[in-house]
Amino acid sequence: MSENNSPIFCNYDESDYQNRFWGEGKRAYEDASEAIALERLLPKSGRLMLEIGAGAGRNTLRYRGYERIVLMDYALTQLQQAQQRLGKSDRFIYVTADVYHMPFADGLFDGATMIRVLHHLSEINSALAEIQRVMQYQSVFILEFANKRNLKAIFRYLTGKQDWNPFSPEQVEFAELNFDNHPDTVRKVLTENGFIPEKVLTVSNLRIESLKKEKNLGWMLKLESALQYLASPFKLSPSIFIRNRQSLEKPDAVEWEFFKCPNCHSYEIVEESEKVHCHSCGRDYPIIDGIYDFRLK
Repeated sequence: MSENNSPIFCNYDESDYQNRFWGEGKRAYEDASEAIALERLLPKSGRLMLEIGAGAGRNTLRYRGYERIVLMDYALTQLQQAQQRLGKSDRFIYVTADVYHMPFADGLFDGATMIRVLHHLSEINSALAEIQRVMQYQSVFILEFANKRNLKAIFRYLTGKQDWNPFSPEQVEFAELNFDNHPDTVRKVLTENGFIPEKVLTVSNLRIESLKKEKNLGWMLKLESALQYLASPFKLSPSIFIRNRQSLEKPDAVEWEFFKCPNCHSYEIVEESEKVHCHSCGRDYPIIDGIYDFRLK
């Protein structure tokens, strides 16, 4: 556990993750596959989207149906890159915070996504409970997770090259703070936290290093597009996207409620010139060049 009693999670601050992982076309196939899935799962329109784990804003412009988007990430430097890419405007709100202690009012968002984040969370039940808290009744939540029961893991297990069982329901930490989750377990935790899974897509079905070359991208994406539907009943891909509906009836946040103190959970929180101040616990949260810093450090 961290000093603020949060589970420990990955922090990409000061890392070159965006360039190293997504730059230079190294993940062009995965990026395009995720774009296909989001196009199929996102609502056509919405008021306020929460992008959890927004990073440098790779997916943000794909939420074009939403009037405003909150980009939330724990890494300040990642959001600074997003701000450089997207600019400063009323449409984008940049917030550093952790998913276990989000600084938002109850029932605030009518849409949310969390992509390439769950595989870094050791306590998925706590994270999903917090996400449910900030979402409106009947809002849409799109979740992506790294699938434990994927074809490569099954093959490695059956041939003795891997110790852990891809068919067992528990989470597996295959590297430090890198987790694969079983699709049945993820579905169970979602429903326990008030989310109703509506649609499942298997994504990056052709993630094979020898195929991922620029000359192959066109036909791979055509086949990927078909497999997202055809292979979804089997759930054997390395990545799975689920569109969920928040099913717990509760009032939406009132118009003047937006931020909520992540430390004491008070709404007595006001924005000043270079900080947000909580009158209940006295805590100050800095605003760094337009980025709200609500990290409980």
